[in-house]
Amino acid sequence: MLSLSAEQEMVVSSLEDLARREFSDAAFSWEGDLPVENIELLADRGFLGLNIAEEYGGGGMGEFEAMLSIEAVGQVCPDTAEYLYNQQMVAPRAIEMFGSESVKERYLPGVTAGEESIAIAISEPEAGSDVGAMTTAIEEEHGELVLNGEKVWVSNIPHSSAVVVWAKFPEGLGSVVVDLEDDDRIEIEQHYTNMANHTQTQFRMHDVVVPETHVLTRGRDGFKQQLQALNWERLGSATLANAIARCALDRALEYGQQRRQFDQPIADFQGIEWKLADMAKELEASRSLTYRAAINAEERGRIPDRMDASLAKLYSGEMVERVVSESLQIHGANGYQQGHALEYLHRLARGRRLAAGTDEIQKNQIAAALKRDGLPSLT
Repeated sequence: MLSLSAEQEMVVSSLEDLARREFSDAAFSWEGDLPVENIELLADRGFLGLNIAEEYGGGGMGEFEAMLSIEAVGQVCPDTAEYLYNQQMVAPRAIEMFGSESVKERYLPGVTAGEESIAIAISEPEAGSDVGAMTTAIEEEHGELVLNGEKVWVSNIPHSSAVVVWAKFPEGLGSVVVDLEDDDRIEIEQHYTNMANHTQTQFRMHDVVVPETHVLTRGRDGFKQQLQALNWERLGSATLANAIARCALDRALEYGQQRRQFDQPIADFQGIEWKLADMAKELEASRSLTYRAAINAEERGRIPDRMDASLAKLYSGEMVERVVSESLQIHGANGYQQGHALEYLHRLARGRRLAAGTDEIQKNQIAAALKRDGLPSLT
């Protein structure tokens, strides 16, 4: 069990109660669409952007509280939790951490009000994990910053008012905010539908003029900060994986106690009991890795340690796939049907091993940290 402050306990209990009362009936019915009604309700109750400053409409709390909100909501409605993850731990967080005051004032209030979403564009057709292979570039022409390039696998573009784009400056990698509204220099090439039925987009940018105020990071030091900030995104991804696993475990428990075979609930058979015990063991281990990394980072007043974040991200992605698979096994043929919650969770869980850095990238990060520093001490 986590030791939470009174304020943190209030956040968790309030969100769990809200999710059970308001989100459970429509959970698993969104079919790739945004859960707009849920987003509006969260915004109305002040639960969007818990880790964004109060001056922009946020909760003024930290990343830890934002992560708690993702898990509290996600155990009931993973689609709503994914929205919280994207709008609290990814692009809007980068804007608050690195953006100019004008950019923060332009975009963050819309996010916390549930009226705008911000996407992030990193991958390219020939540059995924290898960000150094990016060809999207910004050149200075006649005193203006001009952006050209192509991005792929970008989530939430149809619902977003802006996108954080990673690109090459003359002096090195960086990131900028690109407004998507009424910009005829952004060409949508195609939309993809992934296994979870979520839309991802491939688009080109042709001579897009980027105001200087829209530059987030630039050059060696700035982009190093942006890469380090990815560790918060990785912990957000781990939290989402934990929420999906918790959702699957809760459903396995409920079904196992209701479903009867051979004159007893199937949850009373030792084979099912062992599955449930293993699922709980793995989920609790993943939660411990995830929240330890976040608490350590906040207590030390800095970003998460690279090894801490990669360990949590790697383990949670592997864990959620196993837990959801075992929950589906407990549900039997019922869970294998299209339209069943477990069938959807199985497809949704697979993405956690890809988004925010693949398993292989996390292992590389862990190994590099081990070779440099060894295993961290207990002190």
